[in-house]
Amino acid sequence: MPDTIALNTSTAPAKSFTGPNGAKPKRVLSPRNIMLYGTLFVAAAYYLLPLYVMIVTSLKGMPEIRMGNIFSPPMEITFEPWVKAWATACTGLNCDGLSRGFWNSVRITVPSVIVSIAIASVNGYALANWRFKGSELFFSILVIGAFIPYQVMIYPIVIVLRELGIYGTLTGLIIVHSIFGMPILTLLFRNYFASLPQELFKAARVDGAGFWQIFLKIMVPMSLPIFVVAMILQVTGIWNDFLFGVVFTRPEYYPMTVQLNNIVNSVQGVKEYNVNMAATILTGLVPLVVYFVSGRLFVRGIAAGAVKG
Repeated sequence: MPDTIALNTSTAPAKSFTGPNGAKPKRVLSPRNIMLYGTLFVAAAYYLLPLYVMIVTSLKGMPEIRMGNIFSPPMEITFEPWVKAWATACTGLNCDGLSRGFWNSVRITVPSVIVSIAIASVNGYALANWRFKGSELFFSILVIGAFIPYQVMIYPIVIVLRELGIYGTLTGLIIVHSIFGMPILTLLFRNYFASLPQELFKAARVDGAGFWQIFLKIMVPMSLPIFVVAMILQVTGIWNDFLFGVVFTRPEYYPMTVQLNNIVNSVQGVKEYNVNMAATILTGLVPLVVYFVSGRLFVRGIAAGAVKG
């Protein structure tokens, strides 16, 4: 019997070959891919070419810049324009570079970001999970406030800050940035908290947890992406702000952007394009670093907050 079984298995007809299985492989150079990657390349070149020009110009000396070829790499790299932009460039009456403006921007940005995110997160949490009478009206007013042009409210805010005795101070500017960041941040936090499973909130309520316990122990640990989104938006907006900085502060409290404007638009002496380019890169360095460090969480938070509103 074993011999018969072995004979049958050895003489069994082989299965017919039916060809390769699976999806048909896509061509790498298909018309769709050529159009897609070509468009991406053009868009990337459009944004990266000015940055390249800024970097290479900031590393050249003025004799080389006067030769006129702005796209050529530096023949002799020098960091003197960077040192001058940071420490000795004239920003009006003072010639201490961007260093003073940098620390002013830090003193403005850090408390403004913390205060606005702290208040907006509580607002969004309350509007999403603790509905109260008039909450929809309150939310509508906040959303409308996000679309009011800043220029319309500059003069009334100047009057209010003057009456409070904080016009021209860093405190006044921090309050202004915190208030103007509130509407859009509240909208983001409300949408994100509304997208979280309501079962978690209800279970915590059944267990006897209160407003702050649920917020601090359940909502905040689950909301890292939206907090990163809020931080990036606020850091970018406040650090790059020029209008509020020049209107609501005095020269000794000017942020980095105002001092950059004073360096670039200075009419005294020779126009030093390498120093201007270095100062511009230094001013934009902080938002770039923040975004590149936490960019992935930024995309996750935006996508999560857009699920439902």
